[in-house]
Amino acid sequence: MSYLDFYGLQIEPFSNAPNERFYYNSAQHARALTRIMYVAETMKGLAVVVGDIGTGKTTLARKVLDGLPSEAYESALLVILHAEISQEWLLRRIAQQLGIENPATEKLQIIGQLYRKLLHLHEMGKKAVVLIDEAQMLNTRELMEEFRGLLNLEVTAHKLITFIFFGLPEVEDTLALDPPLLQRVAMKIRLSTLTDEATKAYVVHRMAIAGNRETIFTDGALKLIYKYSDGFPRKINILCDNALFQGFLMRQRVIDENIVKEMAADLGFDARIDSRADIPSMDIPAAWTPEGVKAEDVIPAEVLVQTRKNPLVPEIPPDPVPEQLQTQNAQITSDDLDLKLEEFFEDTFKDN
Repeated sequence: MSYLDFYGLQIEPFSNAPNERFYYNSAQHARALTRIMYVAETMKGLAVVVGDIGTGKTTLARKVLDGLPSEAYESALLVILHAEISQEWLLRRIAQQLGIENPATEKLQIIGQLYRKLLHLHEMGKKAVVLIDEAQMLNTRELMEEFRGLLNLEVTAHKLITFIFFGLPEVEDTLALDPPLLQRVAMKIRLSTLTDEATKAYVVHRMAIAGNRETIFTDGALKLIYKYSDGFPRKINILCDNALFQGFLMRQRVIDENIVKEMAADLGFDARIDSRADIPSMDIPAAWTPEGVKAEDVIPAEVLVQTRKNPLVPEIPPDPVPEQLQTQNAQITSDDLDLKLEEFFEDTFKDN
């Protein structure tokens, strides 16, 4: 039995493999989709979709591709996997994606083939749209010049091809390598992370698509999922997938806060939380503090030990070690800090 059977799911709800079936039409993604489709319909030439890692750019690109009907568009999605590509390779790939079966090997010949193909599509009443995912990888001026050259292929008052770049924020620097191309960006769309409410709706949506008809994640768990993921869809997927598997191992039908906390700690998603906020307050006598140090700034040795052992609380660097504990050209490691603190307290305050 897998966790799919245990929770009554038909497919994995939180796979990070792009799947337009799981596309969640959040408010910002709906706006982005509408604007991209407008760019494609009116053949604006060049649009850019910018977002950090894990904000759903690839899923959106596939949704756009799926939404361009074949009777009206000759469309393609080209994913750039590495930066070491030549101008000829790029042009050949675009030609192949647009249906040219045997692209030439020389650049000028490929451009000629592309121009004839684009003219033919225009005469048929079809629009050529090419989506470029991971466009920040095209980080040379020569490649940007090729895109500018292709955008020059047009007929009277009508461009023959439109490109839509999807990339990390660095894609703006990539475009800036060729200032004339940068000036031709007709629309720029920025994707941000999901809100608290959108995160909850996103999880519920993906679970429903996977076949779930019951409440699996508690409200408290959903709040923590947002807290630990910062609203990044990719991190939400990873955290939820781990939580479901852990719930299955524990034979727990409902995913609660404890499971989410444990998985967030295992994944390192809780590292941004200030551990001082989780340390219980303790009254420390003023006589126990070295001269010039406030009592509230002292972290007792037993609390430091608890912090290191507790996976839910990130370790924080200790306050500066008192001068009496420092040795020339040496540092006190975390392994012997507790023992040395105890010795320090005993030697310094044994008369108190």
